This record gives sequence, structure tokens and C-alpha cells, in this order.
Amino acid sequence: MFEPDINPPPAAPGLPLAGLRVLELASVLAGPQVGQFLAELGAEVLKIEAPAGDVTRTWRTPAEDPATTITAYFSSANWGKRSQILDLTTCAGQATLHQLAATTDVVLASYKPGDAQKLRADYATLAALNPRLIYGHITGYGPAETRAGYDAVLQAEAGFMHLNAAGPGQAPQKMPVALIDLLTAHQLKEGLLTALFRRERTGQGALVEVSLLDSALASLANQAATFLVTGQEPQPLGSGHPSIVPYGTVYTAQDGVRLLLAVGADRQFRQLCQVLERPQWAQDARFQRNPDRVKHRAALEALLQQRIAEVSGAALLAELERLAVPAGAVRTVAEALMHPLAQAMLLPAAPIGFPHPGLRTVAFRSSAWPVAASVLPPPALPPG
Repeated sequence: MFEPDINPPPAAPGLPLAGLRVLELASVLAGPQVGQFLAELGAEVLKIEAPAGDVTRTWRTPAEDPATTITAYFSSANWGKRSQILDLTTCAGQATLHQLAATTDVVLASYKPGDAQKLRADYATLAALNPRLIYGHITGYGPAETRAGYDAVLQAEAGFMHLNAAGPGQAPQKMPVALIDLLTAHQLKEGLLTALFRRERTGQGALVEVSLLDSALASLANQAATFLVTGQEPQPLGSGHPSIVPYGTVYTAQDGVRLLLAVGADRQFRQLCQVLERPQWAQDARFQRNPDRVKHRAALEALLQQRIAEVSGAALLAELERLAVPAGAVRTVAEALMHPLAQAMLLPAAPIGFPHPGLRTVAFRSSAWPVAASVLPPPALPPG
């Protein structure tokens, strides 16, 4: 049974998931991201860890304290939770889990198919104790495939690394975040919220299953549609766009500013040409319409690279913003997080336990409920 929190976060009345009880049996990133998301919306989240703890507690960068059990990676998905050690390979650990599950609303799990049954932590076992239970289960390749799923492997297998290469014939590249894990977390959130809505109407719990593979494939979006509609294999274009030009390519201006254009309309292209003092480009038959620009991508990109290298990037961006032509500077992670518009997405550092700010997982806002001013800091590994 859930015990009262002896160090609750500051009260945030009116959070939409207040009173919801969540047991997190998941580890690494996808499942824990969902747990933090629910905690930020008011849910009470208890993270169940094996005696060794979540493996991300050991994933340290060289700049981190080698003795800490709250690594930067662990902190990226574990704000707002309490933690409890349970050895689910023992009868005592399983008995405690079953007691907790009897009063739980949502379970988050990320076991390989078959492993949850061995630990008596599967949906059928827990739902027999609590028919209203909603059980979210993440697998790599679906419930029939015992193969474990790893983000980098799925980025390779689902086409993302191929498309992320600098160009045709260039080496495939992985995204610098666990993109497939994060996409899977979003799919599971949607499934759980759907199940909660259904439970309000029927009183019945549900098993919600999502795989990394399905989440990755669902997110191929226009790249998948290009193949399905045309039969042509989408080719890597670096940061360029397959059907819009200029869109995504990075340019370096005279002052060293790196910037990106996202010109999706012919009107915007004409304005860009005016700002660059090259109005004749917009009259060139090769560039007048977007299909023409896509066809003559290389020629236009060469002209833009040369011209933008002659002007101030800061001044160019300011003028494009004034004209509502989509463009932006290429920022580092630190620059992005220090920007004034990013401050609302930061969780305040905790005076005790974890004196560093965090990053919110809830990016939407509503006038119907508040934003949690703060949540519990990521928990240290409790004694076994």
C-alpha cells in the first residue's frame, strides 16, 4: 500500500492527475519519462527498483561525481517520484508488489516478453488483484518477440540513421538523444490517457502495449508516405527537406552566426530574396516556385551559401523575423536552455538532495489547471 510521503513537494491544488497512483516498474528512459510526466501532472509515482537500482544511475559523464546515484541521465526522467527497492525474484518482493498493485491506478513496465510473468508482475496477475488497473507495457518489438529493444538499434532498423546521414553515400548517424525511447514514451502516454478516459466510462482497467519498433515506424511520417505513395526510397539530405527548399540547410554568415531557413511558401522566398538584395532570384525560372527550387536544389543552395556568408547573420535573422520569414540561429544546448523563452520549462533545483534544475516533460499548458511549481527531486538510491 502507498505510504504517506514524508517530504511532499509544495502543494499545487488543482493538478489534473492528483490522487492518481502510479507504480513504475520500468527502467532507463521510455517508461520513466512517462512516470515523470504523470508526476508533473499531480500523480503520486512510486518507482520500484531492483537492488542494484535503475541502470541509468551508473551512466555518468566524466564531469559527474563518480559516487553519485543521481546521475544526469537518471535525473532526465525521474523527477517527482519516490523510490523503493524490491527484489522481485523473491517471494517477499512479489508479495509487496502485489500489495502495492492492489491500490494502484497505473503500472508502467518495460520487461522483455515473458519476463514479467516470471516475476509475477504481469498484467494478468496484477489485474486479478485490481480489475481497475491500467498496465502500460513497453517492449522492443511487440509481445510476441523476445528480443530486447535498444534505442540505437531501433534508430538503425527503422530507417532513422539512414535518413540522418549528411547525404547520399555518407555514413548513417544516430540522433544525439534516445529518440525512439522518447517517441515510445509519447505513444504510451497517449495510450494510458485513453485507457483512463475509458475507465471513467466503464470502470474497467486495461492492458496498453507499445513497442519501440511500432513507435519508430509511426514517426517516419512524410518519409514513410513518400515510399508508400511513390515507391521511391527516401534519400538522406543532411538537414535538408525532401520536398521544400530552402528548408533545414545550415548557413554560416559573415559574423560567424550559423542559421537555418525554413521557407515553405513562395511568398516567403520572395521576401528572403529582397532581404538578401537578390530580388532577381525570385524571378529566375529555376526558383520561382517550390517544385522548381526542389528540382534545382544544388544551384540555389550554392547561391544562398555564398550570399549569406557576405552578410551579418544577426541582422539577417532580425529582418527575417520582422517579415515573418521562418529562420533561426543554430544554438548549443546551453544556449537553448538559457534562452528567456526556455525558463518556464525548467524545474527549480531542490535545496536538499539534488541542487540542480531539471527539465519538464509536460510542455502543454491549460487555463483549467496550474503548472506544478516544483516536484520532488530525483530520488537517491534507497537502501536495499
